[in-house]
Amino acid sequence: MHTLPNLFYKPEGAWVGDLIPFYKDGTFRLFYLHDWRENKNIHGEGTSWFELRTSDFVHYEEKGEMLKHGSVSEQDLNCYTGSIIEAEGEFHLFYTGLNPYPDFVEDGEPLQCVMHAVSTDMESWRKIPEDTFYSDGIQYERHDWRDPFVFWNEEAGEYWMLLAARNKEGPSRRRGCIGLCASKDLRKWEIRKPFWDPKMYVTHECPDLFRIGEWWYLVYSTFSDRFVTHYRMSKSLSGPWTAPRNDAFDARAFYAAKTWSDGNKRYAFGWDPSKEKEDDYGDWQWAGNLVVHEVVQEPDGTLTVRIPETVSNHFANKQAAEWSSRIGNWKEAEGRITTAADETFSCISAGSMPETCKISARLSFSEGTRSCGIMLRASEDLDEAYYIRLEPMHNRLVFDMWPRRVKGEAQWHIDGDRPHAVELEVPIELQADRVYDIRIVVENSVCVVYLADRVAMTTRLYNLKTGSWGCFVQEGRAQFEQAALSVPSEQEVK
Repeated sequence: MHTLPNLFYKPEGAWVGDLIPFYKDGTFRLFYLHDWRENKNIHGEGTSWFELRTSDFVHYEEKGEMLKHGSVSEQDLNCYTGSIIEAEGEFHLFYTGLNPYPDFVEDGEPLQCVMHAVSTDMESWRKIPEDTFYSDGIQYERHDWRDPFVFWNEEAGEYWMLLAARNKEGPSRRRGCIGLCASKDLRKWEIRKPFWDPKMYVTHECPDLFRIGEWWYLVYSTFSDRFVTHYRMSKSLSGPWTAPRNDAFDARAFYAAKTWSDGNKRYAFGWDPSKEKEDDYGDWQWAGNLVVHEVVQEPDGTLTVRIPETVSNHFANKQAAEWSSRIGNWKEAEGRITTAADETFSCISAGSMPETCKISARLSFSEGTRSCGIMLRASEDLDEAYYIRLEPMHNRLVFDMWPRRVKGEAQWHIDGDRPHAVELEVPIELQADRVYDIRIVVENSVCVVYLADRVAMTTRLYNLKTGSWGCFVQEGRAQFEQAALSVPSEQEVK
């Protein structure tokens, strides 16, 4: 196996699905669902756990298959998401078993179950089939019983398991809950009433739980109202679990995130989904590239995300903006560039973009400004580009592109009624005359935006392959300072 300089990791010939992080001996051990596809679209049969290792989120060592999926005649033809805990003198791996073949189907749907494997070295795993268990079919449905997260509950003196589950009764799209089981020995589990039962979603995928100081954090992902990883917070495991104003780590293109700490900092590990036909207008798919955010606790207990320091520092070769093509009037002075576009749109090119780079700037805007931000892969005439747009009037960060998709021959046959990629909207309070640090990391089609060390927005850039980066303002005034493009030290800025 070899180490790969790959910020947003994707295995050769496959994609990264749900991640199960663990930290040991100075290294993050990132187990993940290995998604291989036939013709890039049809998910291949059988899912195993593979493993990546990294100490810096820049270089990844692929260790290959660790938990091999079963045959078509076994429950774990697909080894889906779970967790790992070190306890009782060894490592315990709990995972979801699913097989769509008739022998494992009940009432027309595949059964889901919790399965168990153990190891002394986290490399050779021994499955224990006799520990497999299903929902009781009384409190919970039997077809949604997955993603076990196991932890030691010190107060209760027992192990607890959280699951993505559904109540047996209730409105179909509101039965989702986080199921609860308990055990003294990690072998026999008692099924209990739900850990959390908000009656809001179809289900709560990939539950995760951690504590920082006096606060507990419950993390889960949903797809019924929107695809996103949420969190809730409480000072007690018994709740109440309250929602902060911004209850997500990212937006649509960062899913199934789980967290882990190195003892100092905590990180969220999710995936940026690919799109059908690798097209900006294709449907989002399951699995994609690994994306990592640092998770930070604020003084009020809420969580924010920022770029991992090692990732930011990887871009050591920095070049200031080279201002050139422009629309509107721009003024340069002492490392700043400003424009007054009170009734118009203004933009300016800052130089060409390589496939892998980090773009950074400090921007501020005047009262009444409708939008401003950064352009990516802009055409020479500045008529085509991706837009990372701050919208102060709506207190949000959004992703957009221009021109939008052409749907017919007439001039008006475009997707003009879509104001932006609505699934990529991220809320953030935006105040006039305040300086906002923005950092954008791009590697091939993956793009991650960090704003003010508070929010992140991950997306895909497929259709526009090359171009320049730059700044823009619409109906307002803005100032950009320290605008620069950086690449890894071994790469020249071109």
